[in-house]
Amino acid sequence: MSSTEDPGGESGAGGSRGAWILERRPDLSAQRRALPVDRPQGWIEEWEPDATGSPQRFLTVFLTNRECPWRCLMCDLWRHTTLDPVPSGAIPQQIRVARASVSGPYGLKLYNAGSFFDPGAIPVEDHPEIARILRDCRRVVVECHPRLVGPRVTAFARRLAPGALEVAMGLETANPEVLAKLNKGMTVADFVAAAGFLRDAGIGVRAFILVKPPYLDAAAALDWAVRSAQVAFESGADVVSLIPTRGGPGVLDDLARLGDFSEPTLDLFEAAVEGALSLRMGRVFADLWDLQRFGGGRTDFPARKSRLAAMNAGQRVLPRPTREAAAGHPAF
Repeated sequence: MSSTEDPGGESGAGGSRGAWILERRPDLSAQRRALPVDRPQGWIEEWEPDATGSPQRFLTVFLTNRECPWRCLMCDLWRHTTLDPVPSGAIPQQIRVARASVSGPYGLKLYNAGSFFDPGAIPVEDHPEIARILRDCRRVVVECHPRLVGPRVTAFARRLAPGALEVAMGLETANPEVLAKLNKGMTVADFVAAAGFLRDAGIGVRAFILVKPPYLDAAAALDWAVRSAQVAFESGADVVSLIPTRGGPGVLDDLARLGDFSEPTLDLFEAAVEGALSLRMGRVFADLWDLQRFGGGRTDFPARKSRLAAMNAGQRVLPRPTREAAAGHPAF
């Protein structure tokens, strides 16, 4: 087997597939050692409708902490992680820094390039202080790998306002063969079990779905994006976020050279969002970050991005812009 060949199915962070993924990473050790742990990577303000359709303001904070123990094939978030666990007190301080930048009521999303309930990423002894900082938030969204969902989640939920906690989990795809090749360290059944545990505990569930992960052509990618959204909703998810799979240096570039990966087109991404919304099983959000890479050179791109943003806000499929409308780029 040559150095660029894909070793096949899942074998975990320490197995042949995990090693194959690590071998293809650029060396960013110096950059990662220099990351300050008393500040988050950054934060943004955004709006999304709640279950009643009312717009809700969120502060999304990108925390700085240790890399996730899983080596997911498509992930580039490790670039912004520390090489070692952060000290106790660092995460609460990062949240305070972000919260000091805004005022007024809002929900909070704490995204940390891994799992909030991984004790190597977020020290468990910091949970009480984090909850104290968030006690006035009506909605708190954190990320977690399905296999780390358990008693720590319910214990943290009890420290927050009743019904405030929502856990976001990456299903990625319900295609079992592709999911195994992503080296996610989980099965669809693991996601279903974790979602059921959360719903039984009165905790909200959000699912991340990849649009056109590796190993799927365009037609299969569209089919599996919608089918994966349906699986997530049937498992108890309130929200599905669709994310176009972005290529980059390392594994995905290698897979592109092998013919096993190409980024989705804007047309494909739009069709996936339309299909998931048409299920009418829950809220569906299109991830619009860096969307221009999938169609920024098109003259109608501003109107098409505006349409997706309006679909996020209104939770219904809108007509695609006509050529005339796209030229004028109206507000949807």
